[in-house]
Parts: sequence; structure tokens; C-alpha cells
Amino acid sequence: MRLLIMGRPGAGKGTQAANIKEYYGIPHISTGDMFRAAIKEGTELGKLADSYMKQGALVPDEVTIGIVKERLLKEDCKKGFLLDGFPRTVLQAEALDNFMKEQGIALDAVLDVNVDQAILIRRIVGRRICKTCGATYHIEFNKPKVDGICDNCGSPLTQRPDDTIETAGSRLDVYDKQTAPLLAYYKQQNLLKSVNGDQPLDKVFDDIKEVLSK
Repeated sequence: MRLLIMGRPGAGKGTQAANIKEYYGIPHISTGDMFRAAIKEGTELGKLADSYMKQGALVPDEVTIGIVKERLLKEDCKKGFLLDGFPRTVLQAEALDNFMKEQGIALDAVLDVNVDQAILIRRIVGRRICKTCGATYHIEFNKPKVDGICDNCGSPLTQRPDDTIETAGSRLDVYDKQTAPLLAYYKQQNLLKSVNGDQPLDKVFDDIKEVLSK
């Protein structure tokens, strides 16, 4: 199973990616993880990516695409993979298509975990994190036992600066503008499969399994 997962910030994509990885036995490959691995391994492309990131600059497409290619050629990807965060543009999608054709493989599906914007803003704005242990909570949907305190380590919970109502709306608008052409690209290839992310997590995953079985 070779998949790409997409979804707006707050749609629960990370949870579903973990479910897919476990259920289908395929590696979950995120852009951030790829960059970190390439930098740690000291590959030429990893060194290049690191130089851009240290300057606070965007990593160019050719470097990102090269790192993705290196990752997909590894042994654990032979039986499939789940891409997350790549491709982000039609240009990157075309490069991925060309590479996969060279390898004699193709994507089986592109999953879009879809949630209404108003619901997403509620999810994002209510999120709270523990800076000490990394645990996440929500003021409505996943409350800590003691208000404002982490269940795991007793540290105070905080709201991320980009989880305010103003930044949440802006982030969602940017995501939609950037990904609309990509969704259209995969829809044209009959690969796009949308699932309703505004359901209990188990039900979302049941829907994912159902659309992938067709």
C-alpha cells in the first residue's frame, strides 16, 4: 500500500497516520523526519538541507525531492509507505510521479481527512501542551484532571503562540490556497479519497479502511 495523507491543521491527520502505519505495516514518512534522518546520516542532500534550515530559509524543491527519493529507496519502503507533508505543490507531485514511474510503482490512494473550518478553529484554539513532557490536551475534548496542569508530570500547560483564533484562521487559509491545486491534481488522477474527520477517531479510521478496500 503506497499512500499520501493530507488534511488541514487540526484535522487529526497525525492520529490516523499512526493507525495506518500500524494496521498496514508500512512506514510513516513525514517531511520533518526525512530531513532529520538525512542530516543525522550526513548525506550530501542532508548537509544541503541543513545549511538552508540553519539560515531559516526554505529548503529548495530539488533538495527536498532528492531526500524523498533517497528515503523511498530504503528497504522498509519495498512493501509500501505513507507520505505525510510531501508533496506540497503540483511541481513536487509531478516529480514524485516521475520517480515512481522509473521505479515501476505508483500511489494507490491520496487520503484527505476533511473537517469543516469552524470545527478546526475550535480544535486548534482549545489545544494545550506541556512543554516539559510534550503531552497534549484540549479544553473541551481532552481535559487534564486538574485544569491547566499536565496529568503526566504536573507541569503547567500552555497554549502555542500559533494556536490563537487569529493565527489559526490564517494558517487554515494558507493551507487551503496551497493545497487546492494539489487536491485537484490527484482528483484528476482518480486517486483522491476524502474521509469525514469530524467523527470519533475509530470511526474515521474505519472509513479510511473502507475507502482503501475499494
